[in-house]
Amino acid sequence: MSSARNILFIMADQLRWDHLGCSGHPYLRTPNLDALARRGVRFANAFVNSGVCGPSRMSYYTGRYPISHGATWNRVPLPVGEVTLGEYLKGAGRTLALAGKTHVMADQEGLARLALDGQSALGTFLERGGFTEIDRYDGHHPPGNESSYPAFLRAQGYDSADPWSDYVISGVDAQGRVVSGWHMRNVHLPARVREEHSETAFMTDQAMGFMDRMGQQPWVLHLSYVKPHWPYMAPAPYHAMYTADQCLPVQRSAAEREDEHPVVAAYRQSEESLSFQREDCIRTVRPAYQGLIAQLDAHLGRLFEHMEARGLMQDTLIVFTADHGDYLGDHWLGEKELFHDTVQKVPFIVVDPRREADATRGRVEQRFVEAVDVVPTCLDALGLALPTHRIEGRSLCPLLRGEEPPEWRDFVYSELDYSFKQARRLVGVGPQEARAFSLRTERWRYVYWLHAPEQLYDLQADPQEFHDLGRSASHAGVRETLRGQLLDFLARRKHRTTVSDAFVESRTNRHKQAGVFFGQW
Repeated sequence: MSSARNILFIMADQLRWDHLGCSGHPYLRTPNLDALARRGVRFANAFVNSGVCGPSRMSYYTGRYPISHGATWNRVPLPVGEVTLGEYLKGAGRTLALAGKTHVMADQEGLARLALDGQSALGTFLERGGFTEIDRYDGHHPPGNESSYPAFLRAQGYDSADPWSDYVISGVDAQGRVVSGWHMRNVHLPARVREEHSETAFMTDQAMGFMDRMGQQPWVLHLSYVKPHWPYMAPAPYHAMYTADQCLPVQRSAAEREDEHPVVAAYRQSEESLSFQREDCIRTVRPAYQGLIAQLDAHLGRLFEHMEARGLMQDTLIVFTADHGDYLGDHWLGEKELFHDTVQKVPFIVVDPRREADATRGRVEQRFVEAVDVVPTCLDALGLALPTHRIEGRSLCPLLRGEEPPEWRDFVYSELDYSFKQARRLVGVGPQEARAFSLRTERWRYVYWLHAPEQLYDLQADPQEFHDLGRSASHAGVRETLRGQLLDFLARRKHRTTVSDAFVESRTNRHKQAGVFFGQW
């Protein structure tokens, strides 16, 4: 099979699976992503391996589950020994460029232990997670020296020591006061930054500039947008593009508040969840969230037109997805993290430009895919060998070609380390106990908690996940079966990562050739 020339891996931050036109949203218009889905395959059952930015992204970047790569929450660094997509590409003479967010936390202790914490090229490469940074911009606080965005804003006339806080995430209220988008009551206002200078526009410009500079050279680019993640401030006209009545209805039930699971109950006491339990918060934030998605789609259209004009759409594999969803008040919760499809399920579109994929264009694929599948898919598309002793995901290239791979997965896996959250203290457990592991099959969502009751949802009878059967006596057998499946899955994680399977095969039963003759009579 031929190889793709370029790869464009696009990620949106905190984008729900059900907030695209091609996914069935009745009001939200995403014509460019819908067109992208028609050019390739839309995977309707795509799931992340953690509902938290950092561990989810590290699974996308390593092809390994959080329990294997070890970066279990945002403040937990990816161990220096973990190999990322950038390092695989570097070994093949390729470079992985970055425009946008990664949430990579440098393993400073590991780098120091290996004397790589100075200014060496290798140390910098590992510190950045294997990315060559065009512009890194994580979007949760004023950017530092890693991004040129503040300087760009000042050059456009936004005269401030902190133009991100003062213009990008701020608006002007009816009394003429500058108010912050950190207060969600203000996100109905337009951001003070002009649309063409917004975060989404700026990062799209960075990607297009990179493609132009590369000319005829092949490239791999991770274009990682910070929106529609909070602060939910959208520039005009996107701030007022949708009304509250043009948003999806909130999925929550009074039954969920009866005999609540202790950890879920603790999460519902967080500030973000209490805010999103307010009707006025939901009716204010959801339209702005949809506006940010519409803006993202518009700039992706601009990017795709740019690529089309240069012939890049004909030889570039495109992956579009998100790192997780957003509760937005569903299940009486704000933010993300827990185990509902609202958070765990994500949009996932792949366009393979090769003629071998022509038969699947426009297909909606129902088989389960996971975040860990991106690395093997990219390597496979480039014609590179898959390090199967380390990578835990599967290449999606066979599905893109319309093949029927044997023994495709029948469940997806996710996990949570909530030790950094106030919820841990509310339930009274230590940092080593605040963990949960989940399997999601076509019918069941099962969650195993350390030191908390199990959870179980029957997605066939209860697709909204309102009724927790984790303590139902009549479902004990289902839980036992899924618990056994989870144990088997966890026992099969790939921890022997320093040697390949081929190395093991070549050294099996070779002790006599090495001069070792134990056991002879």
